[in-house]
Amino acid sequence: MNQVDIIKNGTAELISEDELRKKLSANRSLIIKYGADPSAPDLHLGHYVCLRKLKELQDLGHTIVFIIGDFTAQIGDPSGKNKTRKMLTTEQTIENSKTYMKQVYQILDCKKTVVRNNSEWLQDLNLRDIADIASRYTVARMLERDDFEKRFKNQQPISILEFLYPLLVAYDSVVVKADIEIGGTDQKFNLLAGRHMQQEYDVSQQIVITMPILPGLDGVRKMSKSLGNYIAFNDSPEEMYGKTMSIPDSVIDEYFNLLLGYDESKIYEVKEKINKDSGNNPKFVKEYLAREIIKIFYDETSALEGEKHFRKVVQRKEIPDDILSFKVENGVWIVKILTENKLVSSSSDGRRMIKQNAVTIDGKKITDIFHEITDECVIKVGKRRF
Repeated sequence: MNQVDIIKNGTAELISEDELRKKLSANRSLIIKYGADPSAPDLHLGHYVCLRKLKELQDLGHTIVFIIGDFTAQIGDPSGKNKTRKMLTTEQTIENSKTYMKQVYQILDCKKTVVRNNSEWLQDLNLRDIADIASRYTVARMLERDDFEKRFKNQQPISILEFLYPLLVAYDSVVVKADIEIGGTDQKFNLLAGRHMQQEYDVSQQIVITMPILPGLDGVRKMSKSLGNYIAFNDSPEEMYGKTMSIPDSVIDEYFNLLLGYDESKIYEVKEKINKDSGNNPKFVKEYLAREIIKIFYDETSALEGEKHFRKVVQRKEIPDDILSFKVENGVWIVKILTENKLVSSSSDGRRMIKQNAVTIDGKKITDIFHEITDECVIKVGKRRF
């Protein structure tokens, strides 16, 4: 395949192919922009869809400019939201961004990736600068955005700050002089705003590439940290395997395509071989998928260990060999134990898991959020955490 075909492959939309060909004809390394707000500390497979495409472009010799939206994260991206997002503090964004690049470098070559924080140029803007940026976009055009249009029609509040968000991330494209910007289909408005803003500031307009959205573990909504339907880069092989096995059969093909890059013929070939060897059961296809996903971040040995753990703990309902052990004094609050041993992310998460009947002690469900541990026991959270 030539460069254009490689770049187009697997994308949802490219605006526009003619402009892309023109930029490529200059025979130079193009500046590829990708921005991510550190609104949470973990990247997940939804991010991987775009990072995989960025890696392809990097391998073609182009320059990846990864923008950490440490400033814009404090405003919050309104894309797909039906209400104003709570603003993050500077401290929260700094803490969340600490692990970002370590995770990104599992996919991209750190030596060929330029990392910028948009606070470098945004935090020093004065009121005159903001007014100048805002004057280059209209309210009418802003209300063309689906989420804003719905909220406006439903008389739900939209803050002026939310109008600023797409303008500021668009201004990022002006500063880094992006030739191409990549994002999910839900980011199309922001990416097109970048093209518009570059034109306003007499900068060559960027090509917009949107990538399909990966369904979450529920198979319905997009993969999202806030929705809890995600597989994180930092998940253990055991967690990755178990979570993959939980996806609905209806999204298996999308996972093959968006995460592994398999086209229809390759998916058919893999399924045919698995069905021939193991029988016509989607479970065996998901087992293959789970192993391949783990190998993106770990190795084949880890993938097989994840599978072994799943069969032992989930399918045969046995206690894992590497169960976490700890000593406590009598009368310790169950939620405290769950939190301190990282079986849950927070005390509120621990209470929620108990209320959802997801916590057992020696095989018996616990429903009392004030339960205290008094004897030796085995605690299980969900299907896979002990």
